[in-house]
Amino acid sequence: MKQVEVFVELCREDAILPEYARPGDAGMDVFAAEDVIIEPGQTVIVPTGLKLAIPEGYEIQVRPRSGISLNTPLRIVNSPGTIDSGYRDELGIIINNSSFIPNSSSIPTSPSLVYTLDSKGNKMGTYKIRKGDRIAQIVLQEVPRIKFNLVKSVKDIGKDRGGGFGSTGV
Repeated sequence: MKQVEVFVELCREDAILPEYARPGDAGMDVFAAEDVIIEPGQTVIVPTGLKLAIPEGYEIQVRPRSGISLNTPLRIVNSPGTIDSGYRDELGIIINNSSFIPNSSSIPTSPSLVYTLDSKGNKMGTYKIRKGDRIAQIVLQEVPRIKFNLVKSVKDIGKDRGGGFGSTGV
C-alpha cells in the first residue's frame, strides 16, 4: 500500500496523533485537544493540537464520523473540509450543533444536562466535546492540477448525458 509522508507538529500539550481505527480504513480519527461546549445553533472550531505539512499535490479532507452524525445533532458544516498543502496553522474542526429547541428556556444549562458524544438517541441540547474525544476523520487525497483548454463549445466533446439539475428525479 502506498504511503505518503505528512509531517506533523503537536502544538498543544497532550495532543493526540491521528490514527486508523482498523486496518484498511480510509480515514484517520482526529481527537479534540480541549474541552469545548457547543450550544444549540452554535458553530465552533474545535482545536486538535496538530499542525501539518502536507506535500504539494495533496490535500487532507476533513469528514464527519458516522457515529457522531447518527447519534448527535453535531455536524461538520463544511464537509468535506479541505486542508491545503500550504496551510501551516493548527488544524481546527468546524462543528455546528444543529439542535432545534423552540423555547430557549428549555436549553439545558445545568452541567448534568449537557450531552456528550457518548449520548445516544440524537438528543437536542447543549453538547460538551471532551479533550481526547474522536471528533472527525481525515483522508489524504491526491489533487491533480486543472489545465483549462478554452473552446467555443463543449457540446460535441465526449458524450452529453442530457438533462440538467434534478433531471434524474428525487
